[in-house]
Amino acid sequence: MTTRRVARVLLDSPLPQLDRLFDYVIPGSLEPEVAPGVRVKVPLRSAGRMVDAFVVEVGEQDDADRPLSELDAVVSTVPVLTLGLYALARRAADRAAGSASDILRLAIPKRMVRAEKAWLASPVTEAPAVGEDAVVEASRVLAEFPGLEAAILEAGRVAVDAPPRLAHPSIGAWAVLLAAAAVRTLAAGRSAVIVVPDHRDQAQVATALAAWAPEGSVIETDARQSSPARYAAFLRTLAPVPCIVLGNRSAVYAPVYDVGLVALWDDGDPLLAEQLSPGVHARDAALVRQELDGCALLFTGHTRTTDVERLVGIGWVKDLPATRRTSPRVVLSATREGESRGARVPSSAFAAAREALGSGPVLVQVARPGYAPVLICAECRHPARCRHCGGPLHARAAGAVPVCTWCGRAATGWTCADCGSDKVRMVSSGSERTADELGRAFPGTRIIVADGDHPVLHVDAKPALVIATRGAEPIAEGGYRAVILLDGDRMLQAEDLRIGESCLRWWSNAAALAAPRAPVHLVGVAGPVARALATWTQPAYARAELEDRIPLRMPPAVRVAAVDGDRAAVDGALTALREGAPEVDPAWVLGPVPVEGRQPGENGFRALVRFDYASGAKVAETLRAAVVADALAARRASKGRRQTQGRPQPARNTLRVRVDVPDLDL
Repeated sequence: MTTRRVARVLLDSPLPQLDRLFDYVIPGSLEPEVAPGVRVKVPLRSAGRMVDAFVVEVGEQDDADRPLSELDAVVSTVPVLTLGLYALARRAADRAAGSASDILRLAIPKRMVRAEKAWLASPVTEAPAVGEDAVVEASRVLAEFPGLEAAILEAGRVAVDAPPRLAHPSIGAWAVLLAAAAVRTLAAGRSAVIVVPDHRDQAQVATALAAWAPEGSVIETDARQSSPARYAAFLRTLAPVPCIVLGNRSAVYAPVYDVGLVALWDDGDPLLAEQLSPGVHARDAALVRQELDGCALLFTGHTRTTDVERLVGIGWVKDLPATRRTSPRVVLSATREGESRGARVPSSAFAAAREALGSGPVLVQVARPGYAPVLICAECRHPARCRHCGGPLHARAAGAVPVCTWCGRAATGWTCADCGSDKVRMVSSGSERTADELGRAFPGTRIIVADGDHPVLHVDAKPALVIATRGAEPIAEGGYRAVILLDGDRMLQAEDLRIGESCLRWWSNAAALAAPRAPVHLVGVAGPVARALATWTQPAYARAELEDRIPLRMPPAVRVAAVDGDRAAVDGALTALREGAPEVDPAWVLGPVPVEGRQPGENGFRALVRFDYASGAKVAETLRAAVVADALAARRASKGRRQTQGRPQPARNTLRVRVDVPDLDL
């Protein structure tokens, strides 16, 4: 009997029931081209069509007497799916009750033929040689944190509070720290992966790396790149030589040679939380990768998330303090006696801004962009709503016609549905209105607005008032001579479990842009968050927050899974969970309850399942099995309708599961 070669492939399909390896016979004509990691096309008999797939293994057919379909074609002979990447995708997907193919869709860019041909024709990449001066300089930077260099070289897991200062006129000290860690890893003959939230952070780290890293050793990848450029960058990571990969959240999966370091900057930034299924946070993917690859893991930021603080508390991550602690000069500004309590900028902050403008730029952080983000009726004070969709109205300029925030329609001739008045009142100030107000208060001063509609990356050292929304603050040459943090009380009123952490992160990142000894005024805020900023004790705040959440069984003290679907599907998943994971206390399950704003048949019910980390594997496996069972039931029902009605009826899954929900809506 002739032994046939078989390829075990992972289908590129979002269907949960197809999230496993399938065996296909390799035709003799394709045997020389089929190898682990290549892209292929295979027939999917249940669907009657060809689908894309990745070859995971190649071997001999087993003794089981079962018919196997033949592999149809080899799309590309480049092995884009390495064994390490598949193991990482499989483990991360299983942890999140998701599909490995969904992870790989984020990690492996779409094939670009021209970019692939150019890469195949390019000369062999040589191992980079880091200069001795660069190694000495990198070690000097790392020496600010005793034990950090040794932890990087010995595959340790560490958390570091980044220095809140500028290291160069336009680069934060945190970027230099990450560059030093990556260069030191590269000098040891291993690769480094640096993950940052957005292109602004990426530009700072790239600038810092340019001074030390050998030419061609840094590979940048992010969503802003064109498809050919992104695929070309991915192909470069496949070379069997060490390199440094710098990019956004999907860069954590980069299949680099012998990874020695994975570093995350500002893991509390929501941009590091993946929105696409299965929603694996870059921090969780990094933790899984460190465990699989045995590399060093570095968390750093101006603040400490409760997630990282939990890891520090259980001893999984080691906290490495700096030899010398530095912090900005934070002033808690409040209205003085005789001042109006409604004054947006107290006299102390106003005086600090006036004095600082004599020597350079001043940063004013506000909560929201635009002119007047919120309007109310001038008579009854009820929120002004759109007559078409019920969305909130906002004003783009003084005296402008209100516009709906949701549907974008102009509310010409608006009248209040409660009292009939046609007058509106502005109750909040966005970046543009704040710029108008401060422009009148400081006549002759240059005004710069920096927000989503007006992106600004850098400002010079000349006097100017920079009005920026949170996260959009440009870097000032030499640092800001004063920083004014407005709307803090409004930010803290948001209905978000992590709003205290978020506010502390926004304010700390802005304070780190200040020049040495420049005042940072936090206006109108008191309490634990304000004290943590003033004393620069962010890890202590995270520790206190974590202690408060433990008795309430709120994340990250526990993990949380959201189960969405129709009532029968959600009840079925919870029943399966009680049988498959009996250690999950029924009292830890919230719901199911109807979800507001969803129509019948739109997965209108939700349940939240809280569970301990020790039960994570069993809970994820049980919920994943429930999703697969629901998908198979939907397919059988669709097939039955097709037979009875004589026309195709698409299968519709009603059950959705997401583990570790980033924005828990209680």
